[in-house]
Amino acid sequence: MSRFKGGCKDSLAGFKVQTAEPTVPYGLLKAARKSGQLNLSGRGLKEVPQNVYRLNIDTPEEAQQNVSFGAADRWWEQTDLTKLLLSSNQITLLSDDISLLPGLTTLDLHDNQLSSLPSALGELQNLQQLRLSHNQLDSLPVEMCTLKNLRSLTLQQNLLENLPEDLGQLANLTELDASSNQLKSLPSSFGCLVSLQKVNLCHNQLSGLPDSLARLTNVKLLDCSDNQLTEIPESLSEMLALEQLYLRHNKLRFLPKLPAPALKELYVGNNQIEQLQTEQLSCLTAISLLELRNNKIKIVPEEITLLSTLTRLDLTNNDITSLPASLSLLPNLNVLLLEGNPLRGIRRDILSKGTSELLKYLRGRVKEEPDKTDGGDTAMMLPSQARVNVHDIKTLKLLAYRLVEFQSSLSEVNLGFNRLISCSPDICKLLQLTHIDLRNNQLSDLPSEMQNLTKLRSIILVYNRFKSFPDVLYETLSLETILLANNQVCEVDPSRLMKLTHLSTLDLANNDLLNIPPELGLCTSLRCLSLEGNPFRTPRAAIVAKGTDALMEYLRSRIPT
Repeated sequence: MSRFKGGCKDSLAGFKVQTAEPTVPYGLLKAARKSGQLNLSGRGLKEVPQNVYRLNIDTPEEAQQNVSFGAADRWWEQTDLTKLLLSSNQITLLSDDISLLPGLTTLDLHDNQLSSLPSALGELQNLQQLRLSHNQLDSLPVEMCTLKNLRSLTLQQNLLENLPEDLGQLANLTELDASSNQLKSLPSSFGCLVSLQKVNLCHNQLSGLPDSLARLTNVKLLDCSDNQLTEIPESLSEMLALEQLYLRHNKLRFLPKLPAPALKELYVGNNQIEQLQTEQLSCLTAISLLELRNNKIKIVPEEITLLSTLTRLDLTNNDITSLPASLSLLPNLNVLLLEGNPLRGIRRDILSKGTSELLKYLRGRVKEEPDKTDGGDTAMMLPSQARVNVHDIKTLKLLAYRLVEFQSSLSEVNLGFNRLISCSPDICKLLQLTHIDLRNNQLSDLPSEMQNLTKLRSIILVYNRFKSFPDVLYETLSLETILLANNQVCEVDPSRLMKLTHLSTLDLANNDLLNIPPELGLCTSLRCLSLEGNPFRTPRAAIVAKGTDALMEYLRSRIPT
């Protein structure tokens, strides 16, 4: 009976306090003492309640009221708070009392109204993840640079004009996102962040990059898009692990000279490049994807054939009038984008048939190799080359039966320009597949077994009969590129799409999308999103035409709060 009365008194006390300051449901605090985790995201908080700061100091209320405890509720055995999530509130100030939670390893304050941070933040020496994006910060406390265990620091969408000079002390930092700020330069100590693997500096006002970046030999991804860069220091070639480099929307007049040994993807679209020089091309010894769209390139030099590892070349919207026939000799090229160029001498119907037919046409113009023919419409490339290219078939069953013989080595299959009405599940036994081309068929669905293709990076499904986004693609987590243009897709589910954390290119142009869900803007891995030619009214065509970054930012701004 006394326990019941104590419970009533407790609830009344909590009710009275509620008018004075924001409160946290007692059940959440109790659970946090056990789990070490407290999630207060999206609760309309304007400040952090004092009982959150003092969670591991104050004795729980029921202990003060002599309530008997079961073994599972002994407060003196509570766990230190390690994870505190306060995102999507209206917090304007973080108190120095944050130092009362020294066990924190994760502190999430993104999407609030913070304009400054307390120096006491530097006392959280166990902190590994600090999320501060989407606030109003114009500076960072220098004490933050003493967080020796910090692994991930996200600062995007603030008002930062500079980063602390002591930033280089964060020797264990592996991920830094300072995109969408007002940075004009980087601190001289930036090159001391030797553990960094992923750096995002896009949407700032950087006019140059320091040579010290060369010391970041573990960085795999560097995004400097949407800045004011006019040149890239050659010292970046010493970034031995660099695989992806984004330099879109800058003021570059030349392709950077970057003999970085691991560089696989280079994005230099929307610059002012007029000429591709042999010296720069010959440096790209490992390049797989080269994006040069929306520049002023007039000539594609014969030296393009030096890029023997190239699989995707995007020359969209340049000033190219002719193509060298030797382009067709690139052994791995499977995507060549040329829309928006004043090409002469190549019939439009050939261009519209896609990369395979265009390369076939160009091969016919290579006089130096008269023996290099494709062997007719149903030619099959040797399995030893790990690629298969088959045309003029109506069913996959017999073919798939034959291909399974090569399931341990086959990595690419091109089945475009056929009359396929279904895709046999047997093709999903080819577990080494990284690329499937099914363009220009009559497909309306894909087999669910496709999610077993754990190495599949790209799939081309343009010009088919899909009325919805294929369900299995949401489950194929390795996908980086999905080309689904010119179908009848009427909706896409962003909550499922977000699971595709590697997806960088999504082409849904010329479909039947009546509505673009704003949450699509939360698919932050997307670097290229094409929605042209759909019947939706918002976003307006002018926003879509500005490119992926502007479109994604617009979509995020439309998410209901």
